Amino acid sequence: MRGFVSFFRSLRQYPSAIAGLIIVGILVGISVYAVIAIPYGEAIRLWRGGAGVWDDYPRNAAPIWYDLFTPARLSRTIVLDSRTTGERTAESLGDGTERVRIALGFDFPYDSFPTELTLYTDATYEGKRTRYSVLWTRPDGSETPIVTDRGVRTRDGYYLSQDIQLLNQMPGRTKPEIGLFLDPAQFVPGAGDPKPVKGRYTLTVEAVVPEGFEFESKLVAYGQVHGLAGTDDRRRDLTVALLWGAPLALIFGLLGAVGANVTTFVLAGIGTWYGGRLDAIFQRLTQLNMLLPTLPILIMIGQFYSRSLWLMLAIIILLSIFSAGMLTYRAMFLQAKQAPYIEAAKAYGASNFRLIFRYLLPRIVPVLLPQFVLVIPGFVFLETSLAVLGLGDPLLPTWGKVINDARGADALYKGYYYWVIQPAIALMFTGFGFAMIGYALDRIFNPRLRTM
Repeated sequence: MRGFVSFFRSLRQYPSAIAGLIIVGILVGISVYAVIAIPYGEAIRLWRGGAGVWDDYPRNAAPIWYDLFTPARLSRTIVLDSRTTGERTAESLGDGTERVRIALGFDFPYDSFPTELTLYTDATYEGKRTRYSVLWTRPDGSETPIVTDRGVRTRDGYYLSQDIQLLNQMPGRTKPEIGLFLDPAQFVPGAGDPKPVKGRYTLTVEAVVPEGFEFESKLVAYGQVHGLAGTDDRRRDLTVALLWGAPLALIFGLLGAVGANVTTFVLAGIGTWYGGRLDAIFQRLTQLNMLLPTLPILIMIGQFYSRSLWLMLAIIILLSIFSAGMLTYRAMFLQAKQAPYIEAAKAYGASNFRLIFRYLLPRIVPVLLPQFVLVIPGFVFLETSLAVLGLGDPLLPTWGKVINDARGADALYKGYYYWVIQPAIALMFTGFGFAMIGYALDRIFNPRLRTM
């Protein structure tokens, strides 16, 4: 216990170590939150996407905090579902049918237009299909008929932004998501950038249906900003990947560091102690392994066999065991092997196992700990490099996969800088945090580096 107290007192003398511990602590907290808030299976399902998963999310929307750096208030996504909001009336027509009227009203206080408009309808019925109409009402009371005769389906998505006929009705043939929010009386084509009219809008859906006919509608006005991390070109919320990237990065880095460094450390101690043929075999394996190019081997495996993150981790550990660190540890063990207290233990009849694991290895452990911490970011960056090259696990939402998707979608060329900057900052802080701790530990355990 006294040793731990003394260690933390020494660590407190280095502000860089405190900063590193804070960063790593934040990463651990994010990891715990991600695992609890979004279980592993749910994270995989969300990241894979599919029909209905991200329908209510905008495409390529900037993070919500981006609006803090703009002079105008950018639009947010508005979702109106008749099951939970809006005004619904049903008027019996006396012939076994009724007129259903759904009014979805909303306030629009933003300075920019929506990026898309979509109307979803959901119906459950028997017999002949019916049809419905849609009317758009502006804050000043002016009305624009959007749909006059559209067939009702069991599940239908009407994309207003892609309707050519609706486009032709808009003032100056502006896009529907712009023209519906303009004041037609004041709009002058080509006279500067148009501004949306603020106020309350209403979309009214009306249909004559058989009595007992279930008919629901949902309007989605997609905004320019959304969520803490924004969205990508597949409407996926990047918050999922940024949150789950933390535990995956820490697991990959820690397992890689433990599997490679600790194994190398132990094998170097065993080979040095026994010497002879065993030590020679370890040295030949180390020399052979140092000639093998790690990254090309991983690229070949990912291209022709599997891109599983855990398989890649296992291959990396195997290729890292007989690394250059084996030679460094061997030189330290050769010196420690001649220590007087080890000679005394041998004279008392201690077994080889006890001599190695009780006396030899613990003497060099203080040197292992800083190196162990420093190599963790290296494994994290290696996984990111594979993902950026397109060889990452396609199922897992990692920081490298986010950067690779952004590169494939030309995010930087299209101005979606947030898509690349956010995972890059996360990687930078991960490396910075562990590096600060590692350098401080190196000064604490290596007397030659201590400052007076």
